[in-house]
Amino acid sequence: MKGRDEIARALAASGYIADADLATAVSLTQLLRRPLLLEGEAGVGKTEVAKALAKVHATELIRLQCYEGLDQSSSLYEWNYQRQLLAIQAHRGSDSIEDQVFSEKYLLERPLLAAIRRPQAPVLLIDEIDRADDEFEAFLLELLSDFQISIPELGTVSAITIPHVVLTSNGSRELSDALRRRCLYHYVDYPDVDRETRIILARVTGASPSLSLQIARMVKGVRKEELRKVPGVAETLDWAAALVGLDVSDLHDAPETVHETLVCLLKTHEDRARVTPEVTQRLLGKVA
Repeated sequence: MKGRDEIARALAASGYIADADLATAVSLTQLLRRPLLLEGEAGVGKTEVAKALAKVHATELIRLQCYEGLDQSSSLYEWNYQRQLLAIQAHRGSDSIEDQVFSEKYLLERPLLAAIRRPQAPVLLIDEIDRADDEFEAFLLELLSDFQISIPELGTVSAITIPHVVLTSNGSRELSDALRRRCLYHYVDYPDVDRETRIILARVTGASPSLSLQIARMVKGVRKEELRKVPGVAETLDWAAALVGLDVSDLHDAPETVHETLVCLLKTHEDRARVTPEVTQRLLGKVA
């Protein structure tokens, strides 16, 4: 699939409503076989892009969750030391045991090695790369350039297939220019009212078009308040599901329920205290 519109339709069929710019970025990554770097606030749907791509290609999603201190062994491979030790004890005195224990049988694949050894190209999601250290980012850049790794005991392992690579970043630290140059880039923002309405309709069973539009407009208003944690799309979907489950068909008919269920959107004590019943009423008054 190379065309923007075709990609957008395929993503929509997989449950992800993409805007035109994102669909273009995804189509170009498929055409150029380049990694896609998605940057944006937490909760805007960056990870969901990779999940939808895996559905589009009917392939495996392999996820590497980044964190401070992530090293090569945790992301590439490790040896099964317990099994190796048992094998050494069982074959004590054998001259060839060292060669035997450092073989495929005792190798534990981690996400990066697994991604390049699949017969069908998987989607490799490198989630929150900004949480990893600079050293890991440099190592990752080398892997993404060559798609091969060296295992001292086994030699060089080259990719069987080139995975579809998606990297996400919440912008907690600045990524290197080298990594940015290696990837195609798209900034994922909070969806506008129209797109969020479509997302609700696609993901929440029982949500009517009119209620979905009201919810999207209300969430837009909530996001404009001075909040510590702005609600993301996942929170919107939780709130929509809660309202549908409580048989709310029109927000104006259930203002108390609207306020009480804002716990689905507001995830800190400060934000909950800030959005008082009066604030909820003010925001609801702007929802047509």
